[in-house]
Amino acid sequence: MLRPMQPPLPVWLLPVLALATAPAADLVKNAPGDGRAAFTFDAHAWDDAEAVRHLPVGVFDSGIGGLTVLEAILTLDAFHNDTLQPGADGRPDFANERFIYFGDQANMPYGNYSAAGRTDYLRELILKDAIFLLGRRAWPAQGNEPRFDKPPVKAIVIACNTATAYGLEDIRAAIARWRLPVIVVGVVEAGARGVAEARTEGGIGVLATVGTCASEVYPRTITRTLGLAGRGVPLIAQQGSATLAGAIEGDAAFPEPVSTYALREARALAGAYRDLKPAKPLETIVLGCTHYPLAEKEIDAAFSSLRGEPEWRDVIAEKRQFVNPADLTARELFRELARAQLRLKTGESCVLAQDQFFLSVPRAECAGVQLAADGGLDRDYKYSRLPGRPGVEDTKNVPLTRGMLPAPSARLLRERLGAVWSRLGGG
Repeated sequence: MLRPMQPPLPVWLLPVLALATAPAADLVKNAPGDGRAAFTFDAHAWDDAEAVRHLPVGVFDSGIGGLTVLEAILTLDAFHNDTLQPGADGRPDFANERFIYFGDQANMPYGNYSAAGRTDYLRELILKDAIFLLGRRAWPAQGNEPRFDKPPVKAIVIACNTATAYGLEDIRAAIARWRLPVIVVGVVEAGARGVAEARTEGGIGVLATVGTCASEVYPRTITRTLGLAGRGVPLIAQQGSATLAGAIEGDAAFPEPVSTYALREARALAGAYRDLKPAKPLETIVLGCTHYPLAEKEIDAAFSSLRGEPEWRDVIAEKRQFVNPADLTARELFRELARAQLRLKTGESCVLAQDQFFLSVPRAECAGVQLAADGGLDRDYKYSRLPGRPGVEDTKNVPLTRGMLPAPSARLLRERLGAVWSRLGGG
């Protein structure tokens, strides 16, 4: 008879031990406190278990692309609110919940940090995003001192594919180390489930940022998800873009129309898929960056245009299916809140009367910070920063209003994200 093996370490402890040697270890160690200093939070904010249920839900992304995930959350009607059973009941599933959204605009695009050899710094940025949502500290639109009236959150949705790829396990490890009753949900697993539910027979293309593709998180997660479902894995090609997300947001550094960038990336993805010598055409496209659903029409038109050329007709399927992880992320959030008994019931209310939105901007007064001509962080400065300086606050998180959005981004939100647009004030 075989001897029983020694019991393994608890699953939650494994990432904690890995995090202890990570560059962000000091950041994680020093984060719990009174919440007054930068990148800290009030360690006692979750002491009252009943009060935790009335806290808002936090959602973050590297910019405004994560608002597509928030839109899916706000408009979801996939469950009966009272019985929690699957099925629409005519009421938004999160009708009683309130949300705090944060877009780390000053430090975007997250997808470019890996190409610059700054993955460790990216991991630190992602942890700082989570700490901001957990804390009370935020900056006013005008003024030189932070305020402390932002409530902490009971759940964190990582509405960013790159941040999920590089930071999901770090955040979960930190939450475990801090022993907080906070749920963490990421978009990549949801995207993989979306592929499994698509039930298509052709190949899979992942259109994402450079960093997300470099992490291989989508091919790995899709392969695992399909394998667990007992299904074969089709050919998977990736294309990482360093331009499309910025173009969608209206960044002045990308002056051409979004359709131009979309065609360029569609051609590159189709080429990468053709190089795999497929027997079946590319049929399922994963929108592996939260910005991309805002330009789904342009991306689909790009593939249609390519298919009109003889060299691509057999490479690209006539009818394609796009996978947007946002809806499945919303469903996962509902289930997790219900499972943890943190979901607000009918008649209950959140400590926030209305949702809050924040965006990071450069903090010009920080020693050594370098700005570009447009007022943003200088590109060389942005991608040359090193981790291990948790006290350096070269950006600050201020309220996000409609008036802060570039005109193209405002138009996209107004036309395609109606629920978010109605809750986003200011101009």
